[in-house]
Amino acid sequence: MRIGIDLGGTKTEVIALGDAGEQLYRHRLPTPRDDYRQTIETIATLVDMAEQATGQRGTVGMGIPGSISPYTGVVKNANSTWLNGQPFDKDLSARLQREVRLANDANCLAVSEAVDGAAAGAQTVFAVIIGTGCGAGVAFNGRAHIGGNGTAGEWGHNPLPWMDEDELRYREEVPCYCGKQGCIETFISGTGFATDYRRLSGHALKGSEIIRLVEESDPVAELALRRYELRLAKSLAHVVNILDPDVIVLGAG
Repeated sequence: MRIGIDLGGTKTEVIALGDAGEQLYRHRLPTPRDDYRQTIETIATLVDMAEQATGQRGTVGMGIPGSISPYTGVVKNANSTWLNGQPFDKDLSARLQREVRLANDANCLAVSEAVDGAAAGAQTVFAVIIGTGCGAGVAFNGRAHIGGNGTAGEWGHNPLPWMDEDELRYREEVPCYCGKQGCIETFISGTGFATDYRRLSGHALKGSEIIRLVEESDPVAELALRRYELRLAKSLAHVVNILDPDVIVLGAG
């Protein structure tokens, strides 16, 4: 049995697959924000739940919103910032008493979609994950391209291109957790979408609630969505100019 873990900024999810790839079990729990040890315990709980439900012991692989530095062996560039600087794979392996294989979640998406998903058979795939944060991965011929520093595709920390006056103000008001201003992630993550709506309306809503208002033809929600779509298109235009992918896959966190 194979156990997969998706660690996100809001939720952590487990899936258990049989030998033929069939789903045996699936469950999610809230991600304990800003608590490294409790994050490990949540993952251990999910693995235990999967093994209890199936009566089998499984190998464990995991996608994380960051990467393991090939030089230091610790996590870097994670928007779940409490993971940064930690030997996450080693600590998790010790807790689960087995090898745990970690990879960037967007790289996992890129390979999955290139092998048998929306980009099956494509030579060059750029896969975007939009959730609490925003990241991306690159696959060439069905294999992840991670780069020399393990950060290929981390386009969410490039600056938003061609900013208008309001976006320049937004950049000043909403700094990125990385310490810079104007990062794409601050504009087009789910968090960024909700932040922009709050700036326009004065009301704090979740992204799903804003979309319900769009479906009801609420003018402020419609404006927020149009602004979001334009920012996403501008951000992807740079990728097209540099990488010229055969397929761009959009995924949600």
